[in-house]
Amino acid sequence: MTTSKAAGVGFRSERGPVLAAVMLCTGLVALDSTIIATAVPSIVRDLGGFSQFPWLFSIYLLTAAVTVPLYGKFADQVGRKPVMLIGIAVFLAGSVLCGIAWSMPALIVARAVQGLGAGAVQPMSMTIIGDLYSVEERARVQGYLASVWAISSVVGPTLGGVFSEYLSWRWIFFINLPLGAVAAWALVRRFTENVTRREHKVDYLGAALLTAGFSLLILGLLEGGVRWEWSSAPSVAILTVAGVLILAFVLVERRAAEPVLPLWVVSRRVLAGGNLASLVIGALLIGLTSYLPTYAQGVLGVGPLVAGFAVAALTLGWPIAASLSGRVYLRIGFRNTAVFGASVVIVGAVFTALLTRTSPVWVAAAAAFVMGVGLGFTSSPTIVAAQSVVGWDRRGVVTGANMFARSLGSAVGAAIFGAIANATLSARFADPPPDVAGRIPADVSADSLILDAGPGPVGDFVRGALFDASRHVFVGLVVLAVVGLFAVLLLPHRTRDLEFD
Repeated sequence: MTTSKAAGVGFRSERGPVLAAVMLCTGLVALDSTIIATAVPSIVRDLGGFSQFPWLFSIYLLTAAVTVPLYGKFADQVGRKPVMLIGIAVFLAGSVLCGIAWSMPALIVARAVQGLGAGAVQPMSMTIIGDLYSVEERARVQGYLASVWAISSVVGPTLGGVFSEYLSWRWIFFINLPLGAVAAWALVRRFTENVTRREHKVDYLGAALLTAGFSLLILGLLEGGVRWEWSSAPSVAILTVAGVLILAFVLVERRAAEPVLPLWVVSRRVLAGGNLASLVIGALLIGLTSYLPTYAQGVLGVGPLVAGFAVAALTLGWPIAASLSGRVYLRIGFRNTAVFGASVVIVGAVFTALLTRTSPVWVAAAAAFVMGVGLGFTSSPTIVAAQSVVGWDRRGVVTGANMFARSLGSAVGAAIFGAIANATLSARFADPPPDVAGRIPADVSADSLILDAGPGPVGDFVRGALFDASRHVFVGLVVLAVVGLFAVLLLPHRTRDLEFD
C-alpha cells in the first residue's frame, strides 16, 4: 500500500484536511473521556443510579482498550480508511444512544458502544499519521495530536458543566454528531490509500480470547478494591479466569496463520521497549491526573478550577516536548531522546514526592509541567521508532499494541494507586488522635473527605490523612518513573538494524 506524501506539514498542505479530520476524531474521543465528569450530578438527578455511575467511565475504558489490537490488525488487512470510518460510525451511534438513554443501565450500555468506536479511532489516528508523514515530520504532527488531548482535558469538563447547567447533559453526546460527520466527510473526500487485496484468514478464536481475557483483567483491576475486596471471591474468580484466557490466547496465537496480535510485538527489542514504556506512561498519567487534583483541593485547599489548571500544566508540557522531540531524535537517535525524556519524568516525579502540606499550588503545577515535558520526549520517539521498523502491512498492529499497552497501564495504575491511597486512609482513620476519635466521617473516600473536611481538629486530621495518601501515591510515581527509564533502555541504539519483514 502507498499513500502520497506531499510537501509541507501544516494544514494548508495537501495532507492538511486529512490531518484536521484526524485531529477532530481524536478530539471527539478525548472530549468524551473528560466531558462527562462534570455532568454526573445532572445525569444522576435525571436517571438515578448513583451507585452505578462509575461504570460510565469504566465501561468506556474497557471496551476501547480491548478492541484496539483488533482494529489494528483489521487495518493492516483492509486499510486504515474503512476501519476509521467504521469506528466513527460506531462512536456516533453510541453518542446517539447516550443522548436518548432513559436509565442508568441504558446509558452504561451506550457508553460501551461509544468505547467500541473509540477503540478504532485512537489507533487509526496514530497509524494514519505514520502512513502520511515521514519520520522527520511525524514528531511535529504527533505534537498536534498531543495538543488535542491537552485542550480536551481543560475544555472537556468546562463544556460538560456548561451543557449541564444551561442546556441539557444530553447535548454532551449530541454535539458529537455534526463534528463526527465533518471528520468522516473529510476522510472520504481527501484521504486515499491503495490497499493490495488478498485472501485473509481471520483469527476468530484469538480475537475472542483476547477480548474476553483482557476484558476480565481490566474489569478486575478497575473494580478490585472498589466494588469488591481484592481477596473476595468475585475478584479472585475474575482474575483467575482472565489469566487462563490470556494463557490460552498466547497458545492460540503461536499457531495461528494470521494472529490478531502477533507475539513478535513483544519479542522484538524495539517493540517490547516501546510497549513497556507506553504501559508505564499510561500508569503515570492516571496516577498524576487522579491524585494531584485531590492533593490540591483536599490538602492545599484550592478550588476545583485552580486544581484543574494545576494538572493541566502536564498537558501543556507534553505537546511542546512532543513537537520538539522530532528535531532531537533526528540528531541523537530515538533511544537517547527517550532516555532523556524518561530522566525528566523522574525529576518531575521527585518534585511531586517532595510536595508538602503548605506548598504553593504553582509548585505542584510546575512539577506536573516537568512530567509533561518528560512524557512528551518519551512517548513520541518510542512510538515513531516502533512504526519505523515495520512496513505498512504491520504498522496498524504495532500502533494498536502500543495504544493497548497504554490503556492497560492506565487500568493497572488506577488499581495500584487506588489501593495505595485507600490503604493509607484506612490506616490513618483506624488510629485517629484522641481529640478527633469518634468524630471522623464513616466514609473515608477521598472525594467525601474533601467535601466534609472543615476547620478545626477534624479538618486538620482529614487533610493530614489526604496528604499522606497523596504523598504515598507520588512516591509510587517515582518508582514507576524509574521503571520507565529501564523500559526505554531496552530500545536499540539504531532501529534500522532491527527492521524486519
